[in-house]
Amino acid sequence: MWWVVFFLILVSVMIHVLFWPTGIDPVAWTPPPAPKLTGVYARNNVLAGLARIPVGGKAPEDVAVDNLGNLIAGLVDGRIIRVQPDGSHLVTLTHTYGRPLGIVVDGTGRILIADANKGLLSLYPGQKPELLVNQYKAKPLLFTNHLDVTRDGLIYFTDTSTRFPLAHYTADILENRPNGRLFSYNPVSKQLYLLLEGLYFANGVALSADESFLLINETSRYRIRRYWLKGPRAGEDEIFIDNLPGFPDNLSRGPSGLFWCALVSPRKPEIDFVMPYPPLRRLIYRIPERLQPKATRYAFVLGLNEQGEVIHNLQDPTGAFGEVTGVVEHEGYLYLGSLVEEAIGRIKLPT
Repeated sequence: MWWVVFFLILVSVMIHVLFWPTGIDPVAWTPPPAPKLTGVYARNNVLAGLARIPVGGKAPEDVAVDNLGNLIAGLVDGRIIRVQPDGSHLVTLTHTYGRPLGIVVDGTGRILIADANKGLLSLYPGQKPELLVNQYKAKPLLFTNHLDVTRDGLIYFTDTSTRFPLAHYTADILENRPNGRLFSYNPVSKQLYLLLEGLYFANGVALSADESFLLINETSRYRIRRYWLKGPRAGEDEIFIDNLPGFPDNLSRGPSGLFWCALVSPRKPEIDFVMPYPPLRRLIYRIPERLQPKATRYAFVLGLNEQGEVIHNLQDPTGAFGEVTGVVEHEGYLYLGSLVEEAIGRIKLPT
């Protein structure tokens, strides 16, 4: 009867693994079938020929361009670096002692930083970073992620999750609950306003050319949301584009008004498969992180117009420059950030 005992032990272990509390509270969700890489998403190798601009460290998550045409990026070790587009004059501007993610430069030349661990920061070159805000209603912002700034200096930024910090970002994706928020911050009045909550892994932010609306990436739902700032629909939000072929990360807007969206990885069938089954997601969260599903090394960038139509589809299936997280357009070129590379990617703007 040893097999009966073995079976009972196995059942007990499975019940424990599947149903014992894990720290995440997943909700069932059935993703729409992933779009095939055909049509507007047709597989190509446009990004295979990009050049590399070394940055002296790993994971330049986002890229900004200052008023002199220099590239600015934040690295995984907390440094903010500046380098010229030809790769010369690489310097470290400061150290946030956190994890700088989103970066933009305002009209005065001030660098604004969304630091996942420290909050919203500002930096004038040659000075130390200044903390603008790191809490809301006496509770810390756990995961400050990305930002954009108006011509008048008003800052919009995302707080990815009210439950999980950057170190546990996979928990928020596996839980798949609307824990994300969108804020505005006025650096003159120092007023912080909650504009929108109920976002799924709130990520990249980009203002429209006329600043009448902004876009927010919802990474774990494969979509981009639009939030109206002006006009008769001010304060309302809607889906801008849905069922993307990958996980949208950062957003930016080019001089022509085109939005650039980085897909850090194509959709993963195993992730889509487990989404309707909370117990399976608890099981995945229990296994060591090194065994959990990982992003696929596959460069993927989309250019979208203000109607949510795909105008540019840039890919490199080989992933020679992997896990693209940010894209910025400047003087006829695109500059790409990454979670894994030690360089910024540079490629001529497609026609």
